[in-house]
Amino acid sequence: MSENPVPVESAIASVTATTTTTGFELFAERSDYRSIVAMRVDGQLLDLAASVKAGDVVEPVLISSPDGLNILRHSAAHVAAQAVQSINPEAKLGIGPPITDGFYYDFDVETPLTPDDLKAIDKAMAGIIKQGQRFVRRVVTETEAIAEMANEPYKLELIGIKGHVTQGEGGTDDNESVEVGGAELTIYDNVDPKTGETVWKDLCRGPHLPSTRMIGNGYALTRSAAAYWRGSEKNKQLQRVYGTAWPTKDELREYQTRQEEAAKRDHRKLGQELDLFSFPDEIGSGLAVFHPKGGVVRAEIENYMRQRLVANGYEQVYSPHITKGTLFETSGHLQWYKEGMFPAMHLDEEIDDDGHVTRQGQDYYLKPMNCPFHNLIYRARGRSYRELPLRLAEFGTVYRYEKSGTLSGLTRVRGLTQDDAHIYVTPEQVKGEIASQLDFVFETLRGYGLDDFYLELSTRDPKKSVGTDEAWADATETLRQVGVESGLELVEDPGGAAFYGPKISVQARDAIGRTWQLSTVQLDFNQPERFELEYTAADGTRQQPVMIHRALLGSIERFFAILLEHYAGAFPVWLSPIQVVGIPVAEQYEEYLGEVIDELKKHGVRAELDTSSDRMPKKIRTWTLQKVPFQLIAGEEDRANGAVSFRFRDGHQENGIPIAEAIERITGAIASKAQV
Repeated sequence: MSENPVPVESAIASVTATTTTTGFELFAERSDYRSIVAMRVDGQLLDLAASVKAGDVVEPVLISSPDGLNILRHSAAHVAAQAVQSINPEAKLGIGPPITDGFYYDFDVETPLTPDDLKAIDKAMAGIIKQGQRFVRRVVTETEAIAEMANEPYKLELIGIKGHVTQGEGGTDDNESVEVGGAELTIYDNVDPKTGETVWKDLCRGPHLPSTRMIGNGYALTRSAAAYWRGSEKNKQLQRVYGTAWPTKDELREYQTRQEEAAKRDHRKLGQELDLFSFPDEIGSGLAVFHPKGGVVRAEIENYMRQRLVANGYEQVYSPHITKGTLFETSGHLQWYKEGMFPAMHLDEEIDDDGHVTRQGQDYYLKPMNCPFHNLIYRARGRSYRELPLRLAEFGTVYRYEKSGTLSGLTRVRGLTQDDAHIYVTPEQVKGEIASQLDFVFETLRGYGLDDFYLELSTRDPKKSVGTDEAWADATETLRQVGVESGLELVEDPGGAAFYGPKISVQARDAIGRTWQLSTVQLDFNQPERFELEYTAADGTRQQPVMIHRALLGSIERFFAILLEHYAGAFPVWLSPIQVVGIPVAEQYEEYLGEVIDELKKHGVRAELDTSSDRMPKKIRTWTLQKVPFQLIAGEEDRANGAVSFRFRDGHQENGIPIAEAIERITGAIASKAQV
């Protein structure tokens, strides 16, 4: 098996074509030629075999770039699918998109896939990669696509959806669009380089690598799982093969090492081991309950946030969990997010004894967002420019109907509590308030122990937005200026904005280098107009405020999971559910050490005394596994000297610490939010 091409550091210089040519010919003389996998022309990603005309500005796409990695992984997904069908010709193809750090492909097979099946698929993939098959794109008509995919029922369904899309009757999700997205239907043939024969094909938008050989040995199949077709439990359950692919073997090994560390830190595993939360089947998918220890951590997270809100001029509000549907018609959520909302509850209908409706019922919805409620609070009375900025904050629980296949512990749930805030400002206050909000975000996140950030600017998707071009341009430029002035790296997220306005988000890296989107600051010039929000300006005229959406933690549940994994369960002392445990060397020292624990409790410390019958080494091991920050141990010498011995989570110990000093050290670490 050949080695992958090693990416060469170079400026991604665009080239202007001087004649009709292909990407292969255009980049042939570049030193990083072997690392170029595709090209971008007028914002569109194309295969290197595609033609460009004179005057076209063509940008090379390196395999190490985000787009290049997606192309690598999508090509690896095709090879995995080809491998499966080479082993089991009766397997029917679902979809196979690139995903974060990897890819998957869905198959309809008679029996679930086993680890031995994955080994066989991997072996078949290796042969296909070594063969160096070419990915060749063909444009086909709908009739031709149906004929060629006649034995692939799931592909035929996607082709049918594509036909409805062209008639304005719905659409596919992002993963399905890798099959039928774009203006035309295309099929990719895998061509034997020696014979020119097509050995396999798939319905696909592309682009792909020039050759399977470029996948090299930086790939691995990771696991298989059941998955419903199109993510709906109403559909058939398929078998999903997951994999990962990287430009080099070394990068694959680095990824696998990170995954091993991530598995140790998995919040679902730690949540069970530390007795923090659970997802009882009796309640339902994606709906968590927090146990007493988890409740302590959550309360501390929220309490610190509330302190920060008060210190930064916020006013706390509360709103109900349910409302009439007309509220979400006004806000636009029923238009844009209805599929992500729980179904309506039809209530208030009254019927007389003869069965006649005497009062029409209304649809009520569980709220997916807090913002419409805050708009009503703002509108409840007249507002003056002197009140602005008006900052309304709420820990508001919302409900979103996430598909079962997307649920993932606390990071993707159906019931979540947002640390939501909406700020109403005059147009002149917008830039200053956004800058102030980002400072507030950075300072608060650092208080939780996160301090490695960069920013992402999400811009307009013309197909999923409301408002004028001018308003979007002004708002986007304002966010860009604030982002640049922050001094942090600013990355573009084209088309990633919500329908009502652009946003800037804070991306935080955790202890093992993973990136999490946390805080978001979004501009909204849509809802103030929809809700007819006004304030009296200094000149007495009625003006429309600008609305800023700000979520600092995102959701409490997800942030809890992020912190749990960031700290690998060993929370800093101020967040730990149990901060101190007393372990007497023998039963006769329980009373002495109990008095120390009681004194700590009077200082507000979460402290416990272990009076179990276990031997002392087992007690130490038990509380070490529970990741308690401080173990206080006392024996005869400690009692005689009015002291205790400290044992820390890393195993080191300090003996003979006077009680007063021990209490001061513990309370000081809690008050300072020390990362111990």
